[in-house]
Amino acid sequence: MKRSKPLAILLIAALMILSLAACGGSGNNASNNGGNTPAPSTNESTGGDTNEPTDSAEPVVLSFWSLGTTNYEELAKEYTQEHPNVTFKFQNTSDQTAHHNNLTTALSAGSGAPDIFMLEIAFIERFINNQDKFYNLYDLGAKDIESNYLDWKWKQATSLDGSFQLGLPTDIGPTVVYYRTDLIEQAGLPTDPDGFSAAIDTWDKFATVAKDFKDKTGKPFTDLTDLLYNGLRDQSPDQIYFSTEDGSFIGDTNPQVKKAYDFTVKGIQEGWVGNWTLWSPEWQKAINDGDFGVLLGPAWMAGTIRNGTDGSGKWQIAQLPEGAGNWGGSFLTLPKEGKHPKEAYEFISWLVSKENQLKSFKASGLFPSIPAVYTEPAFSEDKDEFFGGQVISDAYAKSAERVKPVYYGPLHDQTDAFFKNALKNVLEKKADPEKEWESAVKQAKTLVDRS
Repeated sequence: MKRSKPLAILLIAALMILSLAACGGSGNNASNNGGNTPAPSTNESTGGDTNEPTDSAEPVVLSFWSLGTTNYEELAKEYTQEHPNVTFKFQNTSDQTAHHNNLTTALSAGSGAPDIFMLEIAFIERFINNQDKFYNLYDLGAKDIESNYLDWKWKQATSLDGSFQLGLPTDIGPTVVYYRTDLIEQAGLPTDPDGFSAAIDTWDKFATVAKDFKDKTGKPFTDLTDLLYNGLRDQSPDQIYFSTEDGSFIGDTNPQVKKAYDFTVKGIQEGWVGNWTLWSPEWQKAINDGDFGVLLGPAWMAGTIRNGTDGSGKWQIAQLPEGAGNWGGSFLTLPKEGKHPKEAYEFISWLVSKENQLKSFKASGLFPSIPAVYTEPAFSEDKDEFFGGQVISDAYAKSAERVKPVYYGPLHDQTDAFFKNALKNVLEKKADPEKEWESAVKQAKTLVDRS
């Protein structure tokens, strides 16, 4: 399988199917954008400055297609105050699939693309190999700021040969263990984040604690198979289902994929994995009612947990065993149709600088991809009463710095679904785990052959 595909083919595919839960492509859920709350709007920002430009620079209007709830329009007004000749025209949506399909359509037609496009990680494989359609940010100075960002985040938007940088990092979605302190206490386990993290700091210890929890409380330790599988899957070194060298399928020979599958089967067979479905009303109710002990999810999933108001003060955050993963986050890219790449790059590099990432975190909850932000006093000043007074930003930061770079590949979502469906069959139909594994591998290989 070749990694690159003509954009026209990708357009047809994009219009035929919805994006699956990926970061998400990369284990992201395509309906969440790293936790950004929907806020659809279309408007023009003039920076709020009614004065004429104070310099002789040519007026520049930059079109910006943004995604989800951000404070980028407010920051753009600040930028215009400092650069009166640069104004912005925003188009914002919360519909990730439509957002990316619109860009695919524009690029295929050769007209209609914006100067700046906010690209969610779940869709990055659709565009990263169409380098003729985007400016290489390395040519505009990105190499000078590369070291400011988390290495694994930066590499998500870098070509495999390292020569092309598609976008500048915005937010991230580091994964953690959300846990119910009342149920953990009932099971006789330490309830403080450091103590509970230590109690489950290997997957073997996690399984032992899970079985004991089920025996003592009568409740599943963790909520569902998909999130448990994700937790181990995303700790694969370098690659998951597909080779970085030639794009070939390696899921059947990657020991971490088999470990994730077998570990989830173990949880099913020992009865400590729940049978809820992600995003279902029943799952939401189980979160609220405290029907299970832990939930393995990204930073933005805190918003989902907060919807269960009966759990206020009863949740806290621990670290995943043996490492961490990421689900969600975006990049700012510059389509080549844009006529002002210099001005656009100067703006986006300012927008996702250390100072402004902190502002975006405080204003809109966009978790920073610049680790230097984590040491700023303002980053850690808020205790979250819903999470028992814990400084949850510190918990996410600790996870973010444990994530390792990993390659997903353009067929990740479809392939991932085969293995997750296999686990569902083991759970719900009492199917044979090995036969389901073999079936998932066969489906993945067929998918690759047909692509």
